[in-house]
Amino acid sequence: MTITELLKTLKTGGQLANVYLILGQADYLQRRLKAGFKQVVPTEEQAMNFASYDMDTVPLAVALDDAMAAPFFGERRVVCIDNPQFLTGETKKQKVDHDIDSLQTYLGSPMPSTVLVFFAPYEKLDGRKKVSKQLKKVATTIEIGNFSERDVRQFVTNQLKQDGYTMAPAALNELIQRTDADLTLMMSELPKLELFALPQKTIDRDAVTGLVTQTLTQNVFDLVNRVLAKNTAGAVTLYRELLQAKEEPLRINAILQGQFRLLIQTKVLAKQGYSQGKLASILKVHPYRIKLALQSQRRFLLTDLNRAYLGLFRVEQQMKSSTMDPEMLFSLFMTQFAGQVA
Repeated sequence: MTITELLKTLKTGGQLANVYLILGQADYLQRRLKAGFKQVVPTEEQAMNFASYDMDTVPLAVALDDAMAAPFFGERRVVCIDNPQFLTGETKKQKVDHDIDSLQTYLGSPMPSTVLVFFAPYEKLDGRKKVSKQLKKVATTIEIGNFSERDVRQFVTNQLKQDGYTMAPAALNELIQRTDADLTLMMSELPKLELFALPQKTIDRDAVTGLVTQTLTQNVFDLVNRVLAKNTAGAVTLYRELLQAKEEPLRINAILQGQFRLLIQTKVLAKQGYSQGKLASILKVHPYRIKLALQSQRRFLLTDLNRAYLGLFRVEQQMKSSTMDPEMLFSLFMTQFAGQVA
């Protein structure tokens, strides 16, 4: 089942399964689905027949007791389980002990009048664990991981249409660029864009450029292009602007290194014939970032990419071991890099 199908089922009051697994790190979709599940319980019954339990603070047994109880003066009970880390291979132990055996017993015979929903904000579950295998077998799974750029465009367009708005293609392109095609960020920006577009209800590119701030990653992507173009003045100016915006120098440098590492990886693997989708899977990077990296790496030599990466590694070492001004360190890096001959 797709998320669109599930949202439609929740909205229209269609037949629901007894167990759902919502798997993926898209925060907006996690919140929207939880709101949808809550709405299937009549408002006057929600206090008694809807509950959400965070496994970081509440024992699993408490949630299962609720799930096994009959609805209170209603037809259905909805129980949500948040952060079920015990389904993953993460080594960080949760502070609360969980009765996994009882969960396996419940999954063997779910309560017919209960909809039990696992909200798992993870890339994947640990397929070696018996309970994870059983849950995947029993539950209706909705994967909301990294959406493709096409999926993001369609989702945002559908939401705008539902709200009675239109967005110019150039505006949508700008919104995707400024948010790195992050659906959660894009949806958080829509309310102010829609408010600004009243009463015409048409969102243009000027509205997006004026109201939506670029993410740090996107700013750093622009910085990478200036570095590789050996535009020393432009690169130092943008670096200074990031510092003035209170961005941490070490964080800027880390993201810069990450961008160059990604460009190197995509350049090497693309030569071996890997597709955009395969690269996203192997490198565990959002498909939109892979798309941008593939477009950029073609314009630059691997030697320049390697030199920039190693130069930034030295900048990081100097930041950690000296009291030199970060902007001065970056300026020296740019001067040296721009003066190198391939």
